[in-house]
Amino acid sequence: MGFENEHIVMLPYMAQGHLIPFLALAKQIQQRTNFTITIASTPLNIQSLQSTIATSSNNTTIHLAELPFCSTDHGLPPNTETTENLPLNKMINLFVASLSLETPARRLISGIIEKEGRPPLCIISDVFFGWANDVADSLGTVNVSFDTSGAYGTAAYISIWLNLPHRSTHEDFFTLPGFPERCRFDISQLHPFLRAADGTDSWSRFFQPQISLSAKSFGWLCNTVEEIEPFGLDILRNYLRLPVWSIGPLIPREALKNSSTLDVSVSRQRAGKKLSFPAEKCLEWLDSHGSDSVIYISFGSQNTISETQMRELAIGLEESGRSFIWVIRPPVGFDLKGEFRAEWLPQGFEERMNKSKQGLLVHNWAPQLEILSHKSTRVFVSHCGWNSVVESLSQGVPIVGWPMAAEQAYNSKMLEEEMGVSVELTRGVQSKIVWEEVKGVIDLVMDESGKGGEMRKNAAVIKEKIRASIRDDDEEKGSSVKAMDDFVAVLLSKRQESSKSSNSIVSN
Repeated sequence: MGFENEHIVMLPYMAQGHLIPFLALAKQIQQRTNFTITIASTPLNIQSLQSTIATSSNNTTIHLAELPFCSTDHGLPPNTETTENLPLNKMINLFVASLSLETPARRLISGIIEKEGRPPLCIISDVFFGWANDVADSLGTVNVSFDTSGAYGTAAYISIWLNLPHRSTHEDFFTLPGFPERCRFDISQLHPFLRAADGTDSWSRFFQPQISLSAKSFGWLCNTVEEIEPFGLDILRNYLRLPVWSIGPLIPREALKNSSTLDVSVSRQRAGKKLSFPAEKCLEWLDSHGSDSVIYISFGSQNTISETQMRELAIGLEESGRSFIWVIRPPVGFDLKGEFRAEWLPQGFEERMNKSKQGLLVHNWAPQLEILSHKSTRVFVSHCGWNSVVESLSQGVPIVGWPMAAEQAYNSKMLEEEMGVSVELTRGVQSKIVWEEVKGVIDLVMDESGKGGEMRKNAAVIKEKIRASIRDDDEEKGSSVKAMDDFVAVLLSKRQESSKSSNSIVSN
């Protein structure tokens, strides 16, 4: 586009589910425009991004900048700079601690201005970093909020935090400002901290001002696709009254080609994980199973379920007789990275599954995109984190929802009610679940003639819409490609306007 010397500074929140799409967005902007991109975060997150970038080539103009941060100053354990392995009761400390990044971020951008003689084209900051608007205003640039989740889930999340509508109902359900009457939300879809929020608690005191500030950004980027979330995007745009560019899906382009199975390096580069023994083993195991026969179970990089839920899930899977891959971690209350104990599962479960080849238990991490793209994978039992949702739908794999936290319950609701690609099994770690329910849902989704077949058809349609959105050839540009080009064009024209106006001030 001829503006190679432009510079964009990116400020992600310190969590794997945010860092991964931020890096993917940086690569996409860089490849499209050749702009210089600087991603700034705390030292340990920069180290992790460094190792991720090192495994892929052509990233010479993605710079990484460390923002000084000391976790123990904020009541966090030493070297805690991400949500991974952080106990739930300490999550709020990390959110509050992120406010301390404003001063070093301001210093970093001032240094860029001093060196380059003008402000960056824009800041792209996490929705949780509303303070970046103040930084942008005072340094002569604009802040664009990047929503790493989908439109519907985000609209619900911000409306609930800003309005706390559940405080004024005596029922188990409530309607939500910005959403039509038919979209009734349930109290049980709220995370316990949100359920208890009253505007004066520490969660409200962080989220309400930060989201309010982000709602005054220059515009929003959303990791979704116009054609798969028309309803959610309408709600979000009406609520924010700002430009919203849907530039998703931010997943590796190799995963959106029509080859049957990906190389295992794709997930590892995306997650920044080193080679772990199960990666190839998972794919070999899938190769030995029939088409559309396997259930894949994973609750994301930082979630687990309770001991009783784990046992009931195991019994339900075994009783169903279906093949499965289960990414498993120690249950709630134990160290997620600790040794897995056989006593948490029914007696002899893992041995029986290995022997019969009915199930493969993968401890800690598995190459998710490769598993989802494999012809044997039929359905994904998921926490409905947005990265997982997009990965699943991009491969046409329907979902069984088991949302845990953040906006996941609203994603699950949308997947079931708006898209028709999911059915919810249960919610959270406190819910009581029995193996008969697990088996019942598995039978339902694996049955081609009923709801399972419908979900699969709907997921196949969405897969094609996702792939069409990134089309970029002479004949046609997909909606996400157009949105990215429009986003850049709007910023560049704003840059020209402001340089004209400052020139006219000088000449007057």
